[in-house]
Amino acid sequence: MVAKKETGGARTAPMKNEQKSPEDQKKIAVDGINQLGQANIGSLPAESNIYCLTVIGQVEGHMVLPPQNKTTKYEHIIPQLVAIEQNPKIEGVLIILNTVGGDVEAGLAIAEMIATLSKPSVTLVLGGGHSIGVPIAVSAKHTYIAETATMTIHPIRMNGLVIGVPQTFDYLDKMQDRVTRFVTKHSNISESTFKDLMFKTGELTRDIGTTVIGADAVKHGLIDAVGGIGDAISKLQEQIKEWRKQGRE
Repeated sequence: MVAKKETGGARTAPMKNEQKSPEDQKKIAVDGINQLGQANIGSLPAESNIYCLTVIGQVEGHMVLPPQNKTTKYEHIIPQLVAIEQNPKIEGVLIILNTVGGDVEAGLAIAEMIATLSKPSVTLVLGGGHSIGVPIAVSAKHTYIAETATMTIHPIRMNGLVIGVPQTFDYLDKMQDRVTRFVTKHSNISESTFKDLMFKTGELTRDIGTTVIGADAVKHGLIDAVGGIGDAISKLQEQIKEWRKQGRE
């Protein structure tokens, strides 16, 4: 802040606790969108009690993806989830997904963080919630999928050199079990149905698995309901009202 010059020539000291103007708050929000793809939590308007978190493109793990790829970086998402949990002004979180999947461990970490939030949460799959996006999609307290959105369910694949020894296959089996346990725990799909979809042949080119669309995801018990942004916000507000009645615990 630049000190203003008074008529007498004296200069006033800057005020440490001066509130930011609406223009400054808007600039902070825009900067956050440019850098992280979403608004900074500290720049939310006072009347907003819902935070929108987006999972788009490819979930990036320990390896940095090429710059032309749209990515969701777990080192950005996880601190924001911590801030959401700690910020008393935020009473609910809406997670919107349009992702092709990505790093298994990073995706599971994000899913676990969302599942363990004490505050109301709703996920909405728009476009696609594929691969490791499936655990993220089912991690909220209530889940929606757009009528035309799709979810691809397939076994875990490993990129790069794979050493053909029993330990490698055991490791992949354990990772697959982690995904299966999480999905079946946080949705209404049975383990047998999930595995049937995962290992189905003939539907995906050069691969095994299944693509479920909108209502099919609901029919299998993977997602709670077909809906859009209005349904998701309405359900989240219902959760918030109930959460307030229970003493915000």
